[in-house]
Amino acid sequence: MAFENLSEKLQNVFKNLRGKGRLTEADVDVALKEVKMALLEADVNFKVVKQFINSVKERAIGEDVMKSLTPGQMVVKIVNEELTRLMGGEAVSLELLPGMAKTIIMMAGLQGSGKTTTAAKLAGKFKEQGKRPLLVGCDIYRPAAIEQLKINGEKVGVPVFEMGTGHKAVEIAQAGLDLAKQNNYNVIIIDTAGRLQIDEDMMEELEEIKGRIDVTYTLLVVDAMTGQDAVNIAAGFKERIGVDGVILTKLDGDTRGGSALSVRQVTQVPILYAGMGEKLSDLEVFYPDRMASRILGMGDVLSLIEKAEEALDEENAERLAAHMRKNEFTFEDYLLSMQQMKKMGGIAEVLKMMPGLGLGNMADAVVDEKKLARIEAIIYSMTPKERNNPKLMNPSRKNRIAKGAGVDIAEVNRLVKQFDQMKQLMKKMGGKGKKGKGGFGGIGGMMGGLRGIKSLRNGKF
Repeated sequence: MAFENLSEKLQNVFKNLRGKGRLTEADVDVALKEVKMALLEADVNFKVVKQFINSVKERAIGEDVMKSLTPGQMVVKIVNEELTRLMGGEAVSLELLPGMAKTIIMMAGLQGSGKTTTAAKLAGKFKEQGKRPLLVGCDIYRPAAIEQLKINGEKVGVPVFEMGTGHKAVEIAQAGLDLAKQNNYNVIIIDTAGRLQIDEDMMEELEEIKGRIDVTYTLLVVDAMTGQDAVNIAAGFKERIGVDGVILTKLDGDTRGGSALSVRQVTQVPILYAGMGEKLSDLEVFYPDRMASRILGMGDVLSLIEKAEEALDEENAERLAAHMRKNEFTFEDYLLSMQQMKKMGGIAEVLKMMPGLGLGNMADAVVDEKKLARIEAIIYSMTPKERNNPKLMNPSRKNRIAKGAGVDIAEVNRLVKQFDQMKQLMKKMGGKGKKGKGGFGGIGGMMGGLRGIKSLRNGKF
């Protein structure tokens, strides 16, 4: 995930601050010097860093901070608020036109930014919202781009209009709009061609489309791994064709993430979405406050809740919670909980959103996804009776299961032991809660606690 190095460095700075009973201006200066270096190393624009440090310092050396009983915590709070402000303050959503009015979105960006995939991801999101989107393939220079759009469109269940590479992009866009009018599509997403760098031909083509068609939103797709270049790219597109919003891709990759902290401030264009993976569902609304919390290692529980609600089967979550309360948790439940967790992006991704577990590669160290695959194989090697009655496990059964899963019997013994320990922990935690408020003992406990999370969000306990 982007920001891991920045997150680790900032948390170390704040750990030292929290250890001090009182803060002097010199303490703040030393801490902010380290924060400044961490931001620059994360590839944040140097002008943005300067403004940010000045804003934090001005607030941090105020009398209310210096005389606070917890000055270190107050400084962290200020940094969190300033990071949030830097990235836009609050989430900005696209206001789609009501009813069957046509919302026309033109996607722009350089080649390799993930524009075509992002167009399909966006179309899928709008379809889930009850809209009738249509994808229009206007990249006439790369036949592979049109084919990719068709494949991804089919995966998200959204039709794709294309006329190959023998027509001008503006003609294809106009024909796509005509088709949308005839077939009552109300969100038209135009995927345009990119180049390796900003050039005159690309800009003229985009200007021609906007000159012929009443584009509602022009969205710029920017690869977060381009670092400070992302800011220059965004500024260039904004100046020439006008940009209404930015979508940052590859924020899940091995990138320093500085573009997310720079683009909004330099261009004054909001970041609307963040691409967090290669799957077509991996497009998240960009929440500045949640991103700031993740950077500072405070977790992102709200996003975790939303992922859970989108991915989890309510009936299965109820079943897991009920079994946990009654201490009837089985290997079948364990398998189900792992499969549900995969839908949320994997256990490591979930742990990164939990407060205190986002630091560096901690979440990756906690959970080895390859080991989980072997656990899955072991459980699949059990008979249905064994999965639903863990007490049946004996040496001969374990030997048979190990052979069926292609693992050493020691791994089967380890799984059975861990399962028993987890079940005991869940019994202690789950027994204390009311109905639907099970604890978080391991994977199954987390899944069983879904309703508890919802209650917490709704302020019910």
